[in-house]
Amino acid sequence: MRAMKQRATARLRALVRRGEFLELPAVFDPLTARIVEAAGFRTIYNGGFVTGGMSAISEPLLTMTEQIAVASNIANTVKIPVVMDAGAGWGEPLHTMRTVRECIRNGIAGVHIEDQLFPKRAHYHTYIAHNIALDEYVDKIRLACEQRDRSDPDFVIIARSDACREQGFTEAVKRVNAAADVGADMGLIFPRTPAEATKTPRVCKLPMIYVQSRGTRDGRPLYSFRQLKDMGYAGCIDAILAICVHFHHLTRAMKELRRTGDYKGMTNAECVAARKGVEDLIGLEESYAIERATVERGTRPKRTR
Repeated sequence: MRAMKQRATARLRALVRRGEFLELPAVFDPLTARIVEAAGFRTIYNGGFVTGGMSAISEPLLTMTEQIAVASNIANTVKIPVVMDAGAGWGEPLHTMRTVRECIRNGIAGVHIEDQLFPKRAHYHTYIAHNIALDEYVDKIRLACEQRDRSDPDFVIIARSDACREQGFTEAVKRVNAAADVGADMGLIFPRTPAEATKTPRVCKLPMIYVQSRGTRDGRPLYSFRQLKDMGYAGCIDAILAICVHFHHLTRAMKELRRTGDYKGMTNAECVAARKGVEDLIGLEESYAIERATVERGTRPKRTR
């Protein structure tokens, strides 16, 4: 188990060292993670918003153990490295150190840690940021990096600042650059305009991650992976797509089923293919083979439906 965790962190570290653009779709469960992996992505992300949404708890009320349990289940289901939203580290520097230790123990390859007040407020989702003081934030990142170096030097620490929303772009850059000085591997801010988004990779000391927030209501610009790479970003978290697709299409399907007693949004052939696809992603063929060689030995195969 330990070797597998080390390999995940080493793979992520190697991608960062080579300067390869990190494509990080956000997922909230193991099946979604395997769909992402099967699509060819080499990295994956588990965010607080999607965990809070799928659990119907909401991100501000999630505990460290709840978030890590979801991320760990994902990490141990796929072969690609998982980056997790570690929020505000669930407390002060000492608590953040424990968060890093627990993530490493649970097979997670990297985290981002922010300068938000802890405990987080639900109003965070209305784009109101409550940031801790710069020196407190630097202490938190510094101790997180010290814990990384003790537990697994390949583990990736992304320093995140939400200061753009309150103190402005200059303060956010200042905070990420201060985090660089104490050992952070990458940075993340929330530029509010195309001009700020373009400027970010040029003025920050760290390789920068962009957060693609589809459905955002604060007007932040949206870009493709190619556009962000051309702008100089080191990666992109597509934070909302999977849960929005899930909510949008499942809501429509359930309303149709309730209204008509039937669902015509997929043909039967498409449903057959989807069901078989799920069976393949969760490894049922391997289970069938084991049973045919043991408890089902000699039984007659039945026609699949």
